[in-house]
Amino acid sequence: MGSGSHMPFELVIFDCDGVLVDTERLANRVLANIITDLGHPITGLECQKRFMGRTLEAVQSMVEGLTGKRLPKSWPEEVRERDLEAFAAGVPPVEGISQVLDTLDNRGLPYCVGSSGRYEKMRTTLGSAGLLDRLEGLLYSAQDCAHGKPSPDIFLYAAKGMKTDPARCVVIEDSVPGVKAARAAGMACFGFAGDPASDRAAMEAEGAVLFDNMQHLPELLFDKVAA
Repeated sequence: MGSGSHMPFELVIFDCDGVLVDTERLANRVLANIITDLGHPITGLECQKRFMGRTLEAVQSMVEGLTGKRLPKSWPEEVRERDLEAFAAGVPPVEGISQVLDTLDNRGLPYCVGSSGRYEKMRTTLGSAGLLDRLEGLLYSAQDCAHGKPSPDIFLYAAKGMKTDPARCVVIEDSVPGVKAARAAGMACFGFAGDPASDRAAMEAEGAVLFDNMQHLPELLFDKVAA
């Protein structure tokens, strides 16, 4: 659609980690150290490829399979505490995201956040990145949903909270589970593949339109017809 046409979307739902804030590498280094200490040596990059987009509750069962060890129910909270300690030192915004939000504000296109991360984590990372003030009140977490990604719950929850028809929403994701969740919710999805760990082929196979540079997102949002 040209710039003179009506906007193809009525709501943009952003994933948080890796899309708004550059937390993935740091969080996965923390997770890699924890899993390695459990007796299964693994790198941060391997963690990112294997667990990206999933809740820590889902990751726990996968880690139990890898290590052959039963982890305590408190394990996800222990990992979250380690993450928050690491994030407290500072988390940068994804390059170009502030300008994207400025463009959406100027064009009158609403947006919100739909994340596997808990509210405390989102507020910590978004606050550190200088984005929380403009996103407070627009945060939706899978902690309020029965199922995490790849189930569609979080995105349907966000659409309901923003009073928008799911068919008129577009999701910005960087993980395969996130793309699956978006498509299961009946939403278009743009897959941010700016990270070397991005599984480009799998995201595209699940129905995402890929882009590598956050500066290119506005032209996708305003010039593309929903898939």
